[in-house]
Amino acid sequence: MNAERQSKNRQFRREPARRVFAAELREARLQFKDGDDEKSPSFVLLPSGERCNRIFLVGKMTQKDKRGDQNVFYTVRVEDPSGMFFINAGSYQEEAMRQIRQIEPGTFVAVIGKPTVRTTPDGAVFISVRAETVIPVDEATSLTWVLDAAARTLERLDHYGSTDDSRKAREFYTIDPVRQRQMVYDALVRIQP
Repeated sequence: MNAERQSKNRQFRREPARRVFAAELREARLQFKDGDDEKSPSFVLLPSGERCNRIFLVGKMTQKDKRGDQNVFYTVRVEDPSGMFFINAGSYQEEAMRQIRQIEPGTFVAVIGKPTVRTTPDGAVFISVRAETVIPVDEATSLTWVLDAAARTLERLDHYGSTDDSRKAREFYTIDPVRQRQMVYDALVRIQP
């Protein structure tokens, strides 16, 4: 009975949303399931060595496109100081679609969503975020997020190679931790007045 309860608790526990810059997420290529059943969570392994099932990002919405009439689907671009996130929301993300519909490009937004890696038939790799929630925020919140994302990225790099996930990332990716630190530095410089 206790093992059954633990299994149920584990199934319904939400994964924390990781703070990650667009430039790092864009380099992610490895997606895997943690378990064998269909409800097992899917993770993307970040190049800096941490798995993420959900991410938290903040930036300026630069573009919003609505597709379809019956099966509405939104694609959104959100820019942080390191690059662009590609966000989408369809009929299964009804709350996110409703929120996106009310937000105009040029607005700073906070997004929680699930990253997904897709490979096209010609071999190109594309990573996007399936939105769970998208809310407008002010520029001060965006700046605070940049500082927080920078701190989390540097923490991952400080532990690079010392955990199972970061060792897996070291084997799979050919990242240069110095270049990753430079990306963080460049993002911080871009938010300076």
